[in-house]
Amino acid sequence: MRFALSLLLSCGAPPPQPEVAAPPSETGGRTSNPTLRTLLDEHWNGSMERNPVWATALGDHRFDDRLPDASPTASASWRAAMKGLLQRLRSIPALSADDRVTADLLAFELENELRLEVCRSELWDFSARDNPLTRLADLPEHHPASDSASLVARYRAAPAWIDQQVGNHRTGLAEGLVVSATTARIVLGQLDAFLAHPDAEWPIAEPIAATEATAVLPPIRAALVRWRAFLTDELIPAARPDAQEGMWAVPHGGECYAALVFQHTSLPLTPAEIHQIGKDELANMHAEFRQLGAKVHGTDDLPAIFAALRNPAQRFANEAEVEAKARDSLARANAAVPKAFRVLPATTCGVEPVPEHLAPFTTIAYYDPPAADGSRPGTYFVNTLDPTSRPLHEAEVLAFHESVPGHHFQIALAQEQKDLPLFRRNLGCTAFVEGWALYTERLAEQLGLYGSDLDRMGMLSFDAWRASRLVVDTGLHDLHWTRAQAETFLVDNTPLALNNVHNEVDRYINVPGQALAYKLGQREILALRREAEAQLGDRFDLAAFHEVVLGAGAVTLPVLRTRVEAWIGRGGG
Repeated sequence: MRFALSLLLSCGAPPPQPEVAAPPSETGGRTSNPTLRTLLDEHWNGSMERNPVWATALGDHRFDDRLPDASPTASASWRAAMKGLLQRLRSIPALSADDRVTADLLAFELENELRLEVCRSELWDFSARDNPLTRLADLPEHHPASDSASLVARYRAAPAWIDQQVGNHRTGLAEGLVVSATTARIVLGQLDAFLAHPDAEWPIAEPIAATEATAVLPPIRAALVRWRAFLTDELIPAARPDAQEGMWAVPHGGECYAALVFQHTSLPLTPAEIHQIGKDELANMHAEFRQLGAKVHGTDDLPAIFAALRNPAQRFANEAEVEAKARDSLARANAAVPKAFRVLPATTCGVEPVPEHLAPFTTIAYYDPPAADGSRPGTYFVNTLDPTSRPLHEAEVLAFHESVPGHHFQIALAQEQKDLPLFRRNLGCTAFVEGWALYTERLAEQLGLYGSDLDRMGMLSFDAWRASRLVVDTGLHDLHWTRAQAETFLVDNTPLALNNVHNEVDRYINVPGQALAYKLGQREILALRREAEAQLGDRFDLAAFHEVVLGAGAVTLPVLRTRVEAWIGRGGG
């Protein structure tokens, strides 16, 4: 989901002297070692300066008038600084148990960034979900309404920033680093739809005065037109064909994919091992489908069950129904969660439709985290575009995953743990973040949140979808699968709506490895819960288990296992 693009931005060591330092008590949390505290301060402040738009989204307004520096020089300086910070981190001789966890998690972030250097993503990688246009269009979303001057400053910087990225992609193209032609054409369509509107009708024009728009928007249009010319005249003719959309077809793609797999899962698994895990999990899901299908649809034939779930009669009628169902599901979840949680987030979660400019090109929903300063709640964005294509049975499970008790609970609770260093409150392992959200889809059944057996079918549908991802992602990027093979596999093994199948495969192609995090993370949390239940017996308390799972931020799966096993060893206390 889109929150991963900001929440899981890669971090590294900053330039030596950021302009303004955040208070050490905020940056380092309860960290006791002074050297580690210094490194945390440098890391966080540098991350904010390096990623100023993300800083604004988190409520850090020191860099509100800036856009990221996408130049090769800045990227090289960043990597060199990261290496230096990692060396200093490794040289700290002794740490307390709590500080050791923080140091290990910071090392995980930094080491991942250094591994990912082989990908050289800044020279070629973009998608319909993440490109200069979508980043530009999102600028007003988190910007303070009271500070239009800083937003205008960002708009003034945007043409050079767009040109900078085009220059990077031109360099990549010369080295054989290029996205697939299908991806580029999708983004071209997105760009054309945006350019078809007069400047004054662009969403980015709304927060600024008309006189300012007249001055700053025409240069942005000119830069977007230059980008469009690059796409049509240079990139698309040389882009990878449909049969070569996996990472295996990119220079050093195998090494890059391995680095991405480890970054997102935190587990030392090979693509072949993950591929088989996905097949095994699907076999379990299909058995559950047959059992529930006999009850709901009067058949245990898998294709017949999937066909029934794809029946157009089982769809929403209009956009208002989609949004209303999302709000109702969230309200019922909020009422039920005290039964399974001791600590509830102080930050609320709202529901909004996906913005119009993004709706045709993104997934069925995503979660946007709250601002760390409390100025903005968490938001569950539900895609209401083309409601007659949105299956009714998926609506409840989708809401529980994205909002409560899924992403909102985990992320808001992490942000509210003031004893943790800032990077642990706002960064984390994808397998933990997405594994938790998938875990809560089954938890929702235990809390009695599904309104019918058909809604439980939605839960099975989503679980099979995530198991299929293990097969499809590794198939595309390691086994030379084509887009058509991937789509066929999802159609044959899940009841996902066909429009969702297309968008999802496009996502797996363009964000390699991220889709592996869901099922692998869920499997680990479920395994730890089973171990705790078996060893603690009557002493097992579900709310206490959830407290220990969520109590340290989005840790790696090995760190989570260590925490839960220590809790079990203490008798669940």
